[in-house]
Amino acid sequence: MITDLPSHRDEALFLTTRWTRVRLAKADSAAGRLALAELCEAYYEPVLAYLRYELRDVDAGRELSHAFFAEVLRGGRIEGADQERGRFRSYLLGAVKHFLSRHREALHSLKRGSGRVPLCMDDAEVAEVSDPHQLSPDAAFDRQWALTMLERSLNALRLQLNAEGRGPFFDRVRPMLTGEAAHGDQASIASECSMTVETFRVALHRLKRRLRQCVKEEISGTLEDDTNLEDEMQTLFAALSG
Repeated sequence: MITDLPSHRDEALFLTTRWTRVRLAKADSAAGRLALAELCEAYYEPVLAYLRYELRDVDAGRELSHAFFAEVLRGGRIEGADQERGRFRSYLLGAVKHFLSRHREALHSLKRGSGRVPLCMDDAEVAEVSDPHQLSPDAAFDRQWALTMLERSLNALRLQLNAEGRGPFFDRVRPMLTGEAAHGDQASIASECSMTVETFRVALHRLKRRLRQCVKEEISGTLEDDTNLEDEMQTLFAALSG
């Protein structure tokens, strides 16, 4: 992760990335710089996923990710992010593509001159034989974005249940909310929670419904308005199932 960001990682994960936060991040102020750092921290992983798949190199992807966010942080604002353009996801992907394009242009200029190349990205080294099952860079970005949205939504839901005194219950059933646990585990978990299977199933169903609402709220915060909400939800679920 980005090691030079402020130590607000846990808080940042629980902040819905509203366009108001993006607008604040564009301000040249202490609050603006903090908002910008929170955005960078929260959405580091989708950018890293895109660059890893685009470059076919884990280390190069990580290095370029750090360079991208370092440039954003140095600038102190997100100049091109505009709420009227719709989706923050689309803006971020476009920004990293533009950054990579400029980096490659600078790299080729260095090759033609006498300067030293800061990062090894020779065509022969980058252009590997593609695995037909390999995600495209755009699909990798969307999948990691979806995972980020889901994780932030799960964290928001856990905060809600903590406030209700049900944090341990959430921790026990979280694998079922994310599809990591087998359906047959319900009876044993219900017993551990001192619940009947039927009562447990009702509680789990309600929790899934609340999680879906948290996901909607999280995604809604990255959109200009809710007219694109259902389309963005479909994109998220498609990315998670891909």
